[in-house]
Amino acid sequence: MDLHVDTTPLPDVLVVTNDAFQDERGFFLEVYRQDVFRRHGLPTDFVQFNHSKSARGVVRGLHFQWEPPMGKLMRVTQGAAFLVAVDLRKGSPTLGKWFGLEATAESRKQLWAPASFARGFCVLSESCEIEYLTTGVYSAAGESGVLWNDPAIGIEWPETDPVLSARDLRAQTLAQWLASPASEHFLYQRP
Repeated sequence: MDLHVDTTPLPDVLVVTNDAFQDERGFFLEVYRQDVFRRHGLPTDFVQFNHSKSARGVVRGLHFQWEPPMGKLMRVTQGAAFLVAVDLRKGSPTLGKWFGLEATAESRKQLWAPASFARGFCVLSESCEIEYLTTGVYSAAGESGVLWNDPAIGIEWPETDPVLSARDLRAQTLAQWLASPASEHFLYQRP
């Protein structure tokens, strides 16, 4: 298995691309292999595997979880999506900054963002399926979100009038999150 790991302007957010074996029959791809991930400094303790399907124009996010901490490795398995990560670490030089990546099933690009980052995506194709490996199991008591279009973050979404869940429509702003006691779970650790 060959794996390419590219850095982004946000420390700890990485773009992971897997090589595939292709021939006239199709392709074979190792999505996750513990020894290869470990060699590249990627997490290897994934505990939950999620799969979602959404229609064109849907925005999901910006979601995060602090208890238990949940990092996510997101990949598109059908269609195309704009994957996003936002730094939520108090004291971080990149607090409130975002990184976005257009990913398709064909590109095999994945986005890794640790627990201290909010994640979301916007569907660019007629429909899109996204899978994500997580480093924590879901817990409603320890999860939240930040408003998808918070001007303090300024994400340049490819969709200006998205389809949103009621939960995402009423999400808090980054400033509200930072004022909450729970935000103390995401403190910047200097390297």
